[in-house]
Amino acid sequence: MTQMDGEAVLLKGEGNEPGWEVDPDDEWGLAIVATVGRQLKLRREAVGMRASKFGEAVGYGEDMVYKLESGKRIPRPEFLDRADEVLGAGGLLSAMKEDVEKVRYPKKVRDLADLEAKAVELLSYGSHALHGLLQTQEFAKALLMTRRPTAPEDQLEKALAARMARKAIYERSPAPELSFVLEETTLRRPVGGKMVHRKQLEHLLEMAQLRNVEIQVMPMDRWDHPGTGGRIQVLKFGDGTAVGRMDDEFNGRPVHDPRQLRILELRYGIIRAEALTARESQAFIEQLLGEA
Repeated sequence: MTQMDGEAVLLKGEGNEPGWEVDPDDEWGLAIVATVGRQLKLRREAVGMRASKFGEAVGYGEDMVYKLESGKRIPRPEFLDRADEVLGAGGLLSAMKEDVEKVRYPKKVRDLADLEAKAVELLSYGSHALHGLLQTQEFAKALLMTRRPTAPEDQLEKALAARMARKAIYERSPAPELSFVLEETTLRRPVGGKMVHRKQLEHLLEMAQLRNVEIQVMPMDRWDHPGTGGRIQVLKFGDGTAVGRMDDEFNGRPVHDPRQLRILELRYGIIRAEALTARESQAFIEQLLGEA
């Protein structure tokens, strides 16, 4: 327990709950957490505060303080704020929250989020599931829970947090152009049950109102298009470069070569032309919502 503004405060879980361990294979993450830990220790020693006394001030046990200082645990954002205040760091520790928060997300998801954050245009065709940028939190969690073998709760929450964090792309200015083509079957599948399904359809209708977002539906009876091999995604950047991927082409690996990207864009263009228009798609989703 600590005293803040006259009230006792215990930082949530004292950092002991699962999901705040450092991934041993994430070199960037290890470096970030180690740097924060060193700064924390230097600041604590600079003010002549023992680890036990500091732990008492921030609501953590002495053992947890040592784990944080040695880079063995990922510090919580609220802990960094409190530590900054207790140690008089002048905002130095609080400023590390953004990088530390990213460490919690799996590396491959973090890399994808970084690419999306730089993209000026996104083209996405999904054959089996809604794109993560279109999912509600409830829908995303239900979808993640279908994975087998079943993931531990802490891994599930970490993956969910990472997926939701990618939605920061909608807050960018200028806004990137986002184009999605969704298969009808992915809209009819009631992932998470009736209420989660309805809220997901309502969310799609809301997203379709954004000026920089275009959502199209591919009816199930339109099978003669080049998307039968799986999802296609292309991200374009402001400097004219791009990266793309298709499940059954180039072994599913990201590609940068202009010739390979041309193939992906050609296929996406045909898919987009075969799908319902944005206005027809909105009416179609409204119809599905009425049936749900």
